Amino acid sequence: MTEYIITNNPLVHKKYNEKFKVDYLEISYMKVLKYVRDKIHVGHKLLTHPLSGSIKPNETPYKSIIISKETNTLDIESLMVIEDSIVTADKFINKIGNRKYDENSLEDFKIVDLSLIDNCVKK
Repeated sequence: MTEYIITNNPLVHKKYNEKFKVDYLEISYMKVLKYVRDKIHVGHKLLTHPLSGSIKPNETPYKSIIISKETNTLDIESLMVIEDSIVTADKFINKIGNRKYDENSLEDFKIVDLSLIDNCVKK
């Protein structure tokens, strides 16, 4: 078991909690990115891109990212990617703003985020 999933999506947590290490956090998209950055600082490595998919950071409240379960020395490439992703997400969220969605739309966004993770995990 090498995958470690960080998510704020309850569908990802429900599907993968027994198969992988999953940190399910009821926090914002941006806070998920910052939480992952903190994990990278202690030696985890990014296994999926933080801005994967075609949905912009201000267009969905859900984000799931896979990092290495094992820790090692600080991976500079992972750190650069997560820092750049935080800057990009900040541009969208703070300059354009978050949108408000109805329950049906929120469910759709959960499913989209889950499908991105489904395509990345080892079967």
